[in-house]
Amino acid sequence: MNALDSKIRSGALQAMFPVTPPVVPGNEIAGIVDAVGEGVQQFAVGDGVFGWSETGSYAEFALAAATMVTIRPADLPMERAAALPTAVETSERVLDLLGVKAGETVVLHGAAGAVGTIAVQLAITRGARVIATAGPANQDYLTALGATATVYGDGLVERIRTLSPDGVDAVFDIAGKGALEDSIVLRGGTDRIVTIADFRARQLGITFSAGSSSRPMQRLAEVAREAADGALVTTVTTYPLDQAAAAQDASDTGHARGKLVLTVN
Repeated sequence: MNALDSKIRSGALQAMFPVTPPVVPGNEIAGIVDAVGEGVQQFAVGDGVFGWSETGSYAEFALAAATMVTIRPADLPMERAAALPTAVETSERVLDLLGVKAGETVVLHGAAGAVGTIAVQLAITRGARVIATAGPANQDYLTALGATATVYGDGLVERIRTLSPDGVDAVFDIAGKGALEDSIVLRGGTDRIVTIADFRARQLGITFSAGSSSRPMQRLAEVAREAADGALVTTVTTYPLDQAAAAQDASDTGHARGKLVLTVN
């Protein structure tokens, strides 16, 4: 599941994502192929796959286009595979927008969640240094991922300047909780700042990046192999499907670590 799910359910994003209840939320899946459509040759009944669904994913069965799923490595558990699709797509999209490259310093706001966990590692893979913000309870977690961790809140600009006296090259805001003004100060302007969560972006002259209809299936398969081999960390907390409401409540706190995944027996 994603933080977006509960925002859509609550009606907070009705203008952008109009829904008429009842509706099945979610769009990421990992499971076993139960049937294939006419002309589908790359998948067979019994294959383990993961990716995006055409129908809601809070379900025992979901419909997926053949171009929107890929084979799951046999040694990658389904719940860990389910943590990857949106986090990988979002991370790669924003890091590309920011033009992150080796030797640069990138600030990630709200880095301990589902997207942040993956974005930290993919940025480091590009050769960047990552300064990651999160609450006190997630400082050791982010350090273990390879980031330089610091807490958010008052005094953030000063803390980051101490950690990176030569400045920062780019900022990726995942938190959406008032970090944009500090980001502008750190960058000395609005260039190379991207948010996926703060809807004030436009009025501040900052790029807001929404989900793309383009799905990087080859890259997703590559990252899944890295996750299966242990080269990339995936952190998941599972809830039974009938506890989806509790999972959304946990997500709404803004302090969930890694990905929240719903499971079906």
